[in-house]
Amino acid sequence: MNPTILRRVQIVLLLLGMVVTTMGLVLVAGCHRNDRQIDENRATVMADVVSADRLHAAVNFQTPDGEFHSPRLGLLYPTELTQGQRISVEYDVTNPDLARPAGRSWTLAIIPALSIAVVGWLVVGVVMIALSEINRRILARSSAATPVHPDQDETTETEAPETSNA
Repeated sequence: MNPTILRRVQIVLLLLGMVVTTMGLVLVAGCHRNDRQIDENRATVMADVVSADRLHAAVNFQTPDGEFHSPRLGLLYPTELTQGQRISVEYDVTNPDLARPAGRSWTLAIIPALSIAVVGWLVVGVVMIALSEINRRILARSSAATPVHPDQDETTETEAPETSNA
């Protein structure tokens, strides 16, 4: 493989690793921002879990002014919720679509963000090592198959100089 192409592929892989790491940081920062917004205008109500899976939970709750709300994107930090469950929900009074189960915070996003970054860097590392190994084998194979120059004779062995016993 051409060394320039190999170097460019390695640079792209490193950039990809940095993008994945940045995604993890943005995930944590976004969760922190949402929690800060909820904490600034917090209200707590009881909500019914309408549907729940590992990554999403839809709830319905009634605010003190009598309006029913169902956050269109579901709850933040929806793990371990089941359909039909009645839970306490904290939400932003100015934006009821921003809601989370009571007692949960942005710190729950740290482990998923770290795992995204670690897996991303592991994949980048494995691909870089594989490319290096493939390149090394290609270079070794091409140097072994390199033809001998015409001025060199493969069959001639070096002979020891003759010595005289005079």
